[in-house]
Amino acid sequence: MSAMAGFATALTFVWLGMVLAISFLEAPLKFRAPGVTLPIGLGIGRLVFRALNGVEVVLAIAIVVALLLGDSPGWAITAICIADLALLTQLVAVRPQLTKRSDAVLAAGPNAVPASRSRAHYGYVALELVKVLSLIVAGIVLLAG
Repeated sequence: MSAMAGFATALTFVWLGMVLAISFLEAPLKFRAPGVTLPIGLGIGRLVFRALNGVEVVLAIAIVVALLLGDSPGWAITAICIADLALLTQLVAVRPQLTKRSDAVLAAGPNAVPASRSRAHYGYVALELVKVLSLIVAGIVLLAG
């Protein structure tokens, strides 16, 4: 494995770990913590996901550069491109809708409870699953070299 492929592999698994830890562990658990109200949970979520998405953009760019500079398998490049496209879709199409929805929930007051999750939320989760699967494939292909 070349140095660039090794670098891309490491970054791929770091990205995967971050998405799994934050999206599928931290996000659902924060609302179960004692004293965490919906407004507090939404505020925490906004900060955490803004930070996560920022780091994801840096990782996505770094991985693509490493893959392009190294001798990387085509399947790895394809899988990373799928993960990058899922991230871009989240940032451009889904996050603005989630922000609008959370603004409305927060404006309704601390005792207001939304009737259900928005479709945008389900879309975000679906795109997270796409990213996870793509990153797993990319990591495995890169390791197999």
